[in-house]
Amino acid sequence: MILAGDVGGTKCNLALFAEKNGTLTCVFRKRFASKEFAQFDLIVKEFSRLAAPHLASDPVVAAGFGVAGPVIDNHVRATNLPWTVDARTLASELGVAKIVLMNDLGATGHSIEHLPAEEFCVLNPGKPEPGGTRALLAAGTGLGQSILVWDGARYRIVPSEGGHSDFAPHTEQQIELLRFMRRRYPQVSWELILSGRGFRTLHEFLAPEVKHASFEDPDADPAPEITQKGLAKTCPVCVETLDLWTAIYGAEAGNLALKVLALGGVYVAGGIAVKIIEKIKDGSFFRSFRDKWHFENLLANIPVSVVLNESAPLLGAAYEALAAVEKQQAWNAR
Repeated sequence: MILAGDVGGTKCNLALFAEKNGTLTCVFRKRFASKEFAQFDLIVKEFSRLAAPHLASDPVVAAGFGVAGPVIDNHVRATNLPWTVDARTLASELGVAKIVLMNDLGATGHSIEHLPAEEFCVLNPGKPEPGGTRALLAAGTGLGQSILVWDGARYRIVPSEGGHSDFAPHTEQQIELLRFMRRRYPQVSWELILSGRGFRTLHEFLAPEVKHASFEDPDADPAPEITQKGLAKTCPVCVETLDLWTAIYGAEAGNLALKVLALGGVYVAGGIAVKIIEKIKDGSFFRSFRDKWHFENLLANIPVSVVLNESAPLLGAAYEALAAVEKQQAWNAR
């Protein structure tokens, strides 16, 4: 059995996978609200208790966890939670020697080769270069970014914290947005906009006098209400908010594609894109993506796809844990 986890600022998904002939199948899965637990170890303990009937005589041989935060020496300080996740501690808690920690976007990146075609929404087929560098970005609780580099045998994941780099406005309206946000924050990063909390910020920038029910509850997340009203076109300000958010997302995807020369393709993941997929598909995202003056033709040839499977990070973390087991077995067989 392989244990895998997708550890985010809002939720933690954990799952058990059974392996047969190199293919993993999920046999048990549980979702936890991250902020209900003081440490990730407590979630692992609770999951282990619930998963016990599924283990029987087939023990967990390795675990892989994708965590929202930079991985340094098999140790992660979570970006949007007061947690640290440490491989040695988890190994002791689980009684499993092989623990693989990776950035959450790295986990998604490892899933791409294992997802069927129907779990992608192609925004631009482009002309992929075999073995070309790939770029991956995902807006959710935060904005994750990763680079996938071909090493001759497989894609390796290069982590990034590019979501925390400075927001670069592209239009006069976006310049005004930057001025608006600078009055609130010491640094205006892409993540402040391209995340769930960004929807309310944009809505307040566009029409501060317009309020919705979710704005009145300090514990509520206004993003679902804004995006639903925007998609349904029942609120003009929500429509404009969704338009602006999508255009900025497309622009940053294009920036990332240029920075890493992603001739192998750009992949958009994360929960927000799936929830607003009809908006992402209407052409505005890709128009902003390719609107880079002299590089418009180059970007028009780069494939762009949305990952529709929200469990992709779980799958990627599981396959990376399996790869670690197979590597160890090959080493032992020498």
